[in-house]
Amino acid sequence: MSRSYFGTDGIRGTVGKAPITPDFMLRLGHAVGRVLSAGEAHPSVLIGKDTRISGYMLEAALEAGFASAGVDVLLTGPLPTPGVAYLTRALRQSLGVVISASHNAYPDNGIKFFSARGEKLSDRWEQDVEAALELTPQWVGSAELGKARRLDDTHGRYIEFCKNTFSSELSLRGLKIVVDAAHGAAYHVAPNVFHELGAEVIAIGCSPNGTNINDGCGATAPAALVAAVRANGADYGVALDGDADRVQMVDGAGRLYDGDELLYLIVGDRLAQDQVVAGAVGTLMTNMAVEVALRERGVSFVRAKVGDRYVLEELHARGWQLGGEGSGHLLALDRHTTGDGIVSALMVLQAACRSGKTLADLLAGVRLFPQILINVKLDAGSDWKSNTRLAAEQRAVVEELGTSGRVLIRPSGTEPLVRVMVEAREAAQARACAERLAATLRS
Repeated sequence: MSRSYFGTDGIRGTVGKAPITPDFMLRLGHAVGRVLSAGEAHPSVLIGKDTRISGYMLEAALEAGFASAGVDVLLTGPLPTPGVAYLTRALRQSLGVVISASHNAYPDNGIKFFSARGEKLSDRWEQDVEAALELTPQWVGSAELGKARRLDDTHGRYIEFCKNTFSSELSLRGLKIVVDAAHGAAYHVAPNVFHELGAEVIAIGCSPNGTNINDGCGATAPAALVAAVRANGADYGVALDGDADRVQMVDGAGRLYDGDELLYLIVGDRLAQDQVVAGAVGTLMTNMAVEVALRERGVSFVRAKVGDRYVLEELHARGWQLGGEGSGHLLALDRHTTGDGIVSALMVLQAACRSGKTLADLLAGVRLFPQILINVKLDAGSDWKSNTRLAAEQRAVVEELGTSGRVLIRPSGTEPLVRVMVEAREAAQARACAERLAATLRS
């Protein structure tokens, strides 16, 4: 069964255009409430959000929808997505709800859901919700309406959770760290975590105004972090995205490290502690150099579909703990049930503190293959998969690259784009091949 509303990471779009409208959000809350009520009596959900101005409107609509289905609501206010996942589990809620469009600009917004265990929900659950959306509403009577209340100090609880994932035998004392929260959900959390672990913190991207989330800052625009690290003579920089479930890091030399490199570094730290790492999960976009380097160290590597939910499913299926994406979504299931930018940064800093080595030293065995990504906008309804010229060009590129590169053409799960990715040992070859494929796709 196909899905009409859910993409690779919940429901997302432009505010004021279907489905990101208050009337749909009321219907969505009601439909999710009916699905929950079919499995348990008088369920309760936790709702968090990022700092977008539209979050107030969508929060109110969802709250009304849940209440109309007899579901109680706990409101956290601005809180990172992984914080919502943690509190959903800690407070024994039936469901966690996040109002966020993650790394998108402020005109967009969206909804993500977490199970009672703090994990992304299955395709089957999303299909059940979409089926419920097609049903005639069944409003409960006044006596059965859900109640809503705001929780105090949710950010304080989450700060303690993050700190407890860092070794009690180590501290960040003596380190100067720039923390960029992208004017997003972690603005009042991330700086405190690193400060309370001993670091001198320089906070940037921590002054949200409702419209500046991800605007020239954070994990999707790391140039601001690189500049701040250099200007302040900092030892490290940590950049989160708008909902703080992904991270990019910078060392004192101003070198930027993406999620692929950080995943390898975290695996390497486990191996250095004589821990068994049976395998790691990446995605179709994970840099080929990481796969090669992990296999050389005896660590199996498999690729999931793009999206941290699919990485999580693969980890569960194999009983592994570590996985992630180049975007900075990293999973360590012995630390958290979902991707957490702050916790991931702490694992990286812990590896550096414990080893006494720089990030560059810890990654000496990995030389990333140049990876060229071109986003191609197509007309609505364009059947690019049936493009015979594209198929022929793709076969030619694959033959040219041989075993020293990869080609991936896939639709975006969050934007009206087709992404063309080519990876090769030499950047010039990767770019030339990607441009050939993109030109064919556009024609």
